[in-house]
Amino acid sequence: MKLAILNDTHCGIRNSSEIFLQNAQDFYEKIFFPECEKQGIEQILHLGDYYDHRKFVNFKALNHNRKCFLDELRNRGMKMDIIPGNHDTYYKNTNDLNSLKECLGHYMNEIHIIMEPTVMKYGSLDIALIPWICQDNYDKIMAFITECKADWLGAHLELNGFDMMKGIQNSGGMNHKLFEKFELVLTGHFHTSSRRDNVWYLGSQMEFFWSDAHDPKHFHIVDTETREIQKIHNPHTLFEKIVYNDEKIDYNTYNIDNLDKKFVKVVVVNKHDSFTFDRFIDRIQNRDIYELKIAENFNEFIGENVGDEGINIEDTHQLLDDYIDGVDTDLNKDRIKMNMRELMTEAQALEIA
Repeated sequence: MKLAILNDTHCGIRNSSEIFLQNAQDFYEKIFFPECEKQGIEQILHLGDYYDHRKFVNFKALNHNRKCFLDELRNRGMKMDIIPGNHDTYYKNTNDLNSLKECLGHYMNEIHIIMEPTVMKYGSLDIALIPWICQDNYDKIMAFITECKADWLGAHLELNGFDMMKGIQNSGGMNHKLFEKFELVLTGHFHTSSRRDNVWYLGSQMEFFWSDAHDPKHFHIVDTETREIQKIHNPHTLFEKIVYNDEKIDYNTYNIDNLDKKFVKVVVVNKHDSFTFDRFIDRIQNRDIYELKIAENFNEFIGENVGDEGINIEDTHQLLDDYIDGVDTDLNKDRIKMNMRELMTEAQALEIA
């Protein structure tokens, strides 16, 4: 038996933007379902965060997801087991009220929502499945983990010391040693893929933020007999970062054909010829891009003690924005971003002075 694994698909992300809805459709129609058909896969396991917003789901996103994923699931005779992730639950201390139960009711013949810790048998492989761990279910899940005899664990875990995004580790969360009894732990939650000991964060299948740029995305197929896991690459990307250094590259002949339908960021490291730079930017703007950002190097304005790497102000702002967007909170995120930008401006003024 072969089992397709999805996680962190975040239906409705980025305010149900048409760009991100189309990106999801491209993934399902051109990558996911064709590969499942090719390999004869009839069973899917989803490791949480099917929907993006904990408090509501946009009708446009619901309609779009039904057409490009749920109806395809039904038409192909496929089934899906799914656990709730933190983005699927309304409250932080309990999973009882969640978008999966409220929004997937018309597909109960195809979709099995797993609200309690359980063991599912896929071919010859027993996989323990647990929903998002919260205050309400912590003791029950820990007791289940202690007694469980399954080979693998599927979950949506927040573990200490693993990358939340590429190069940035999570400093909170649970100790991964709590799950060391399992041969393998497959988990969603963090959108970049990483492995340590028996834990494998699979990473998201699609790009959502600048932190996903140049971070390859995959979905996974498990052979339940051999226990081999195949990574299926999703080539559809949305974010393209160009490091501009005219000491090393001739930008008059630089190929930009791959920038169409992309968010583009040009990070300027060395710019000795302003005319060539302006022409290069004009060429990019004449492509069919979604957005262009230019991040300059601010070394010339900052004291010598800062070093040679420079400070990319725009990149830092975006990094903070992406982190705030990913935080599970009921607070006003736009207000938090504004406060952080004010603090950044004050800090930069002090540094330059």
